[in-house]
Amino acid sequence: MKKKHKSLAEELEQVENEYREAAQAIEVFEDAAVDGELSLDEEKELLLEREEAAEEAAPVAESAAEELPAAEKTARRKGLEFTYELVSVLMVAAVMTALLFTFIYRFSGVVGESMEPTLHSGDWVFLSQMEDTTPSYGDVVVISQDNAYHENIIKRVIATEGQIIDINFDTGDVIVNGQILDEPYINNETINEYDMSLPLMVPEGQCFVMGDNRQNSIDSRSTAIGLIDNDYILGIAKRASTPNGLVDLELPVT
Repeated sequence: MKKKHKSLAEELEQVENEYREAAQAIEVFEDAAVDGELSLDEEKELLLEREEAAEEAAPVAESAAEELPAAEKTARRKGLEFTYELVSVLMVAAVMTALLFTFIYRFSGVVGESMEPTLHSGDWVFLSQMEDTTPSYGDVVVISQDNAYHENIIKRVIATEGQIIDINFDTGDVIVNGQILDEPYINNETINEYDMSLPLMVPEGQCFVMGDNRQNSIDSRSTAIGLIDNDYILGIAKRASTPNGLVDLELPVT
């Protein structure tokens, strides 16, 4: 059967016990000598036993003393290696995250009520940097074009270049190229009229956008926002992070 090696702690404990026994024996020897209970031969025999015990304990003590600094150095080295590896992993993760959200994905926070019930204030939309940002009907887009509010806005594309858009503010119907749109995504009817002159044909390279909360949205119906230049579309939002989880923003294909 393979002999089990003692650990450093066990060896130190052994040394401590042997020295404790030696100290107790010496006390007994001294007391007995004082009382005259030991003969000369007994005194010599006891002293010889203590010397042998001390000689046996000395190498163990020296070995333990030598191994203790080595063990401390090993533990310190392992701690430094672990810290270095952890920092390296975190740095690589940070760089990969930065690259991911710089060149592949971008995210934008939703502020306000203009896109309810599709999006609510505090939601986050994810934009792909790898896809074409040419807008199509129904796309939810993030827009950086300067406006009266001097902030990025999130709206839905309703008409694109070359299309003629009109709105019947009495009935709330939105009409593109003579066809009334079926808009299951809106919160309420489009009855708020602003200062944009309609009907109009959307110029090349531009689009007409509105919020889904039609009665609480400033959008292309107003010259405060106006028509959107496609170059100012940061991206098309296809998914959003909401308190209810991830939400798909793409319209069903009809």
